[in-house]
Amino acid sequence: MQLARVIGTVVATVKNDSLEGRKLLVIQSLDGELRPQGAPLVALDAIGAGVGELVFWCRGKEASFPFKREDTPTDCTIIGIVDSDRHVTRGSATR
Repeated sequence: MQLARVIGTVVATVKNDSLEGRKLLVIQSLDGELRPQGAPLVALDAIGAGVGELVFWCRGKEASFPFKREDTPTDCTIIGIVDSDRHVTRGSATR
């Protein structure tokens, strides 16, 4: 899992049938200090996230696990919402 900030939405009028009714969001991956890293990605929303929220996301085969249909074509999925930025341990904080 990785952290990201939701920075936008995607509108797709034509898409795979298994994506009907599912929300596509643009996310910006973040480092341990919550600074942007890399290029933004399009992610399938599994939990009801919205623009501005801090989220957990995953990639690869595991990205389709939150959906009951095995044929959901995704390799990037939002799987959790972080309650607030202060709940993120930054840098070399002690545990």
